[in-house]
Amino acid sequence: MSIKKQYLKSKPECKVSFRVAKADAPNAETVKIVGEFNGWSEEVEPMKKLKSGDFTQTLNLETGKAYQFKYLIDGSVWENETEADSTAPNGIVEGEFNSVLDLN
Repeated sequence: MSIKKQYLKSKPECKVSFRVAKADAPNAETVKIVGEFNGWSEEVEPMKKLKSGDFTQTLNLETGKAYQFKYLIDGSVWENETEADSTAPNGIVEGEFNSVLDLN
């Protein structure tokens, strides 16, 4: 799993590229990025599955904020991003955490 950030000079946005390697989700058919930036909606566009079996998606997100998120694999398995800036308690299940993307 990985995250790459590209801050735009023309506006207060950051192009954030997410990648889930095949090794991290070996039998996955779909992976979605679900988080604060999309109202935790599971009805978002899934990440693009590459020929290599990796999944990728780029989102333009407003800078000056930190966003909690998780990956939703095949509609039932929740995974954190191993390269996230930090983690935070998810507030739903005690002992469970969300990934945090810091764009401050």
